[in-house]
Amino acid sequence: MQKLNVEEEKKLNNIFIFLSGIFVTNAILAEILGTKIFDFSFIKDFNLSVGVLIWPVVFITTDIINEYFGKKGVKKISYFTILLISYSFIIIFLSTKLTPNSYWLNINKFDDQGNLFNVNYAYNTIFLQSIGIIIGSIVAFLIAQLLDVFVFQKIKKITSGKFIWLRATGSTVVSQLIDSFIVLLIAFYFLAPEGKSWSISQVFNVGSDNYIFKFSVAIIITPAIYLSHYLIDKYLGNQLAEKAKSNALLS
Repeated sequence: MQKLNVEEEKKLNNIFIFLSGIFVTNAILAEILGTKIFDFSFIKDFNLSVGVLIWPVVFITTDIINEYFGKKGVKKISYFTILLISYSFIIIFLSTKLTPNSYWLNINKFDDQGNLFNVNYAYNTIFLQSIGIIIGSIVAFLIAQLLDVFVFQKIKKITSGKFIWLRATGSTVVSQLIDSFIVLLIAFYFLAPEGKSWSISQVFNVGSDNYIFKFSVAIIITPAIYLSHYLIDKYLGNQLAEKAKSNALLS
């Protein structure tokens, strides 16, 4: 491990805080928005969770943190994110148990077409589904992140630090295969609200579509990974960047 001076540590801390902010924000957003399933308009019968649209940002951030801060860095931010997701789960759950205000119910009594609308039922239905997704995601997220770190570092060592695209794409392809199915199985099959449970075939279909999307995006965003490396290296300077990468590999 190469020692760092105060100024070098400050620069690396700035990068870590910046990347952590992006990582945590997008992970929590994906949990909250992931209850909605939509059709991908360009492909018939291609179903995706809204949360999947945000995860590519998490993919990139995970690999960059892994590159400059190693397994310790990824594990640190992953565990911290799980704590924040768990906190979100508790707050969301408690919010559904609060007695709704009569004024709030009355002003939302009708929908845009003038039909009766139970806003409290809708609120609870949406956010209690989020709870299933959050629990499923915590399990899937932890397994996927640890697997991503392992595969990333293995490929990096085998290739002697070359081929950024290979370790970034390879780790994502393996880890997200696990993530795509575990989260749906727990959220929409085992922990779905009464009467809202999916069939196994539906879990498999949506999980397969989600994985295909993630796999495709992992390839498409490769230039963004190289751009991120370029910008970070420019901020750190080549000498510090190489030190960080070397220490990350040794960690």
